[in-house]
Amino acid sequence: MGLKFDVQDYKKLRVIIDTDAACEADDPFAIVQALLSPKLDVRGIVSEHFNEPGSAQRSLEEIKTVLRLMNNSTPAFLGEESQLNENSGDSPAVEFIIREARKDDLHPLFILCQGAITNVATAFKKAPDIIDKATIVWIGTHGSGDRVAPFREFNAGNDVKAANFVLESGARIWLVPSFVYATINIGIAEIQRRIAPCGEIGRHLFENLVDYNNSELAAWTKGESWSLGDSPAVGVALNEWCGQYHEVEAPYIEEDTSSRYVAGRPIVREYTSIDSRYLLEDLIAKLELNYL
Repeated sequence: MGLKFDVQDYKKLRVIIDTDAACEADDPFAIVQALLSPKLDVRGIVSEHFNEPGSAQRSLEEIKTVLRLMNNSTPAFLGEESQLNENSGDSPAVEFIIREARKDDLHPLFILCQGAITNVATAFKKAPDIIDKATIVWIGTHGSGDRVAPFREFNAGNDVKAANFVLESGARIWLVPSFVYATINIGIAEIQRRIAPCGEIGRHLFENLVDYNNSELAAWTKGESWSLGDSPAVGVALNEWCGQYHEVEAPYIEEDTSSRYVAGRPIVREYTSIDSRYLLEDLIAKLELNYL
């Protein structure tokens, strides 16, 4: 059937997806939703490391799997292989981010960051002129103010130096912290019933999640539910009012991923809630309309 509506051109956004797609199971859901959304002109998808050797390459392979199963030709780029350091900056992903940010285009650029923020930090370090050229939506940190880490926040923790570099850069940042992204919950039974039948990509989303959920890496998961924690990056790009937010001074991230308040840091937008019903139903409806 497909979607029987479009979005006026002036409302569309240029999008780069930055994703550690191979680390566990939620990133591919967000990638699929973005690619199925007519408002989002996804110019490219860049792979993010997750602080393991070869992890950026593994993420790139998962991105390519998603694109192949969707018969989608969006370009994909290998990202930085390790944390921000003095030698960072030669990856195809960083070159692509800089090139896209420098384009003279009336459509705003959004970079949807679903992992460590190394690629964006490296691009900012290499090309400071692009810092004000994009809105950075980041799934990461435990939020603003003084917050003791209840657990090591995965995305900030995989490159704390990069996290602080971006947060203090003065860029337009929309931050979705752990206490918000953890609320995007869906039962695995619902994924089996409603998403798995939606073509090869639906089956992959379900089977990839189940395989991870049954693996030795999944001690932290709840058993028969999942938090699609990367999907809010797509949700707020589609509709910035799909959750509540306020403007705050950017947190300083400690090595254990605790947040510390430091006066005078740049102002960022911090989401304090996301409408999970809107977000999850939008994903499922787009899958059903395109693949059933």
